[in-house]
Amino acid sequence: MQKPYTSYNPFFLVPFFLWLIVGGVLLVTQGDEAIFRFINLHHTSFLDVFMYRSTLLGEGLTITLVLLLLLGIPRFRNWWYVTAALLSSVLPSLVTQAVKRSVNAPRPLKFFSEAAWIHTQPDWPRHMEHSFPSGHTCGAFAFLTFMAILLPARYRPLGLLLFLLALLVGYSRIYLAVHFMLDVYVGSILGTGFTLLIVALMNKYQAVFIKK
Repeated sequence: MQKPYTSYNPFFLVPFFLWLIVGGVLLVTQGDEAIFRFINLHHTSFLDVFMYRSTLLGEGLTITLVLLLLLGIPRFRNWWYVTAALLSSVLPSLVTQAVKRSVNAPRPLKFFSEAAWIHTQPDWPRHMEHSFPSGHTCGAFAFLTFMAILLPARYRPLGLLLFLLALLVGYSRIYLAVHFMLDVYVGSILGTGFTLLIVALMNKYQAVFIKK
């Protein structure tokens, strides 16, 4: 039994590193408050629904269901995949939650004292505490980084689509008025960074999980 094919997919990682540069520059030059206002106030009725649905990709239930469905593919029916999928899903989430509780930063609604200008909808979440970092963004980047790494060689260009989906989740969190740009930025780093580390360690010690 062989472990699934893995590759540090440049179609995902190169756009990710560009995002780190561009996102960092935006944070330094524009600031969290200005970025939040720009994204949250550029809204349409279509985007209200689209962003509300898109953010579900960063939720644990969605991620778990997809990872379980992949067990239907023979090359994923081994302890390497099960362990890597579990660690890349759980570890970044635990770290994110620990940081949230430690920092306890206010969400935009609390930071701006529920100002009337903030765009919200009745069915959107109205969180007030534990803003930093974004758990949904961390989960989406961890999950989609893992998916990009598992893509067979001929499908590696799909890594760009996976990156854009992860970024969409981050954008949706600001649009829905539950996070700031810095929350999303750090969440993406935690999700991607921990997943890359986990897969690197799993590849190094794959003999423990794969019996030849």
